Amino acid sequence: MPLQMNTVMLGVEDLDRAKKFYVEGLGARLDQDFPGFVRCALGPDSSMLALYEWEAAAQDAGVPSEGSGFRGVSLHFVTDSRDEVDETLRAAQAAGATVVKAAAASEWGGYFGYFSDPDGHLWKIATTA
Repeated sequence: MPLQMNTVMLGVEDLDRAKKFYVEGLGARLDQDFPGFVRCALGPDSSMLALYEWEAAAQDAGVPSEGSGFRGVSLHFVTDSRDEVDETLRAAQAAGATVVKAAAASEWGGYFGYFSDPDGHLWKIATTA
C-alpha cells in the first residue's frame, strides 16, 4: 500500500493557546477535543491538523523534547491568488502568528510569505498565479 498522510500533528507548548489560534483565529473546525490533544478539520480536501502537548508528543515518539530553531519542516498552503496570500498572512498575524517573511514575488514566478504560529511552526502561504 502506498504511503498516505491524512493528519499532521504539531507538538505545542500551550494547547489552549494553539487551539484558539487555529480554531478561532484561522477558522479550523474542532473535530476532537481531549485533555492534552485536539484534532481540527481544515479546509475541504485538506489533511487533518492534530495538536498535542509538546512533552507528551515527544514521549509518544520516544524522543527528547528539548530543541528549538528550524525543525526541518514547514507546512504549505497554496492559494489561488496573491490577495488570498496577503489575506491569510493578515489573518494569521491577527490571530497571534509572527510574519517571518513578508509576501513578495519570487524568482520562479509565484508569490509567497511565511508565518510562524505561536509555537514556532512555519507556514508558507503561496500562489503560482
